[in-house]
Amino acid sequence: MKKVVVLTGAGISAESGIKTFRDADGLWEGHDVMQVATPEGWAQNPELVLEFYNQRRRQLHEVQPNEGHKALVHLEEKYDVTIVTQNVDNLHEKAGSSRVIHLHGELLKVRSTRHPELVYDWPGDLRSGDLCEKGHQLRPHIVWFGEMVPMMDVAMEEARKADIFMVIGTSLLVYPAAGLIHYAPSHSRKYLIDPKPSDVSGVSDLVTLAKTATEGVPHVVRELLGNQLSL
Repeated sequence: MKKVVVLTGAGISAESGIKTFRDADGLWEGHDVMQVATPEGWAQNPELVLEFYNQRRRQLHEVQPNEGHKALVHLEEKYDVTIVTQNVDNLHEKAGSSRVIHLHGELLKVRSTRHPELVYDWPGDLRSGDLCEKGHQLRPHIVWFGEMVPMMDVAMEEARKADIFMVIGTSLLVYPAAGLIHYAPSHSRKYLIDPKPSDVSGVSDLVTLAKTATEGVPHVVRELLGNQLSL
């Protein structure tokens, strides 16, 4: 069974109604990302950070996967599929994808501020005073700017095994995730699906589709499945 590795970014989630800070000059839902997505912001105003992610978590319960997410699930009928996502939502899982690697964390999880290995499922609001089992404040399980990306090594290993590598809804400007396409073998077939695709130099066998995720992903999946796809 051939291996498909898919890197997804904010574009695929945006079509389900999830806004991203890159749409508004460094503002994420009206907030300066430096205030809500950095260790410094957390240290200065943890209450603001907690409420910001509480609002994002509530929003997540109101949105659904779109045709892009659903089409990727169908790829599992004939391929070994790994989704590597920069998104912190659970829309790939909700759609039914069975293997998802979250590079930037997960909105529906929290972790200990002192013991980062203590990670908990957390579907509701997170408050000041919510503690881990060792008595330390919990924080959003999000990789903030300036923090290490712990799942990056796992993602690189997956990319190295790809027979087909797809990039969906990302500018390929956010590193280290943007560099994953360069880990895919030179012989692998590669797809870039984005309304405003970046100019990716030094990548062989790249097919670029200037389409949204809901348009482009079903198109590519139909091709890979031999035109057998019904959503």
